[in-house]
Amino acid sequence: MNSMVATDRLLAFAAASLLLIVIPGPSVLFVVGRALAQGRRAALTTVLGNTIGAYVLVVAVAFGVGAIVERSALVFTALKLVGAAYLVHLGIKAVRQRKSVHAELAEGKPAIGGLRTLWEGFAVGVANPKTMVFFAAVLPQFVDREQGHVAVQMLLLGLIFNAIALICDSTWGLAAATARDWFARSPRRLATVGGAGGLAMIGLGVSIAVTGRED
Repeated sequence: MNSMVATDRLLAFAAASLLLIVIPGPSVLFVVGRALAQGRRAALTTVLGNTIGAYVLVVAVAFGVGAIVERSALVFTALKLVGAAYLVHLGIKAVRQRKSVHAELAEGKPAIGGLRTLWEGFAVGVANPKTMVFFAAVLPQFVDREQGHVAVQMLLLGLIFNAIALICDSTWGLAAATARDWFARSPRRLATVGGAGGLAMIGLGVSIAVTGRED
């Protein structure tokens, strides 16, 4: 496969992916929130769902959707605004429900089912505008069109992105799950974390909505 995508391109794409992934976005915030509310298993299930969702975006870009988004300002703007609105919605919900996590912990509320957790993780992953824009605008730039097999190259690069995301997001989830007991001892701590996460998601949604398209 290295003969299809040059090693320097793979490394450059991995570096660009890492820069995007290490900055906590909606997927990380969702994973951390799930870890605090439901624990380690739910956090890792959410990460898996996020990763599957993100790879669906890779497949879509590899088979032409990315080109449509790239060429059409209307489609790009529509996707961007839908993603931004979804983030703001999640953020407002997180702020309004910031005190409920401690109540759930105190009541020993059972964890949400694995399939539902996986599905919610998938939904956040596939609707993540940060990832969507990255795959549509950045991913194609690392493809060597002279080598041919453009779709296969994109799928390979997408696997690299997802492998990095899986490791980083799992680390966030495990760290949050480990800190869960400390947070659980104080309703104020949990509410602060939930409120801050919600505000960050609202801020990210607004910033995505007002960010212009680079032609």
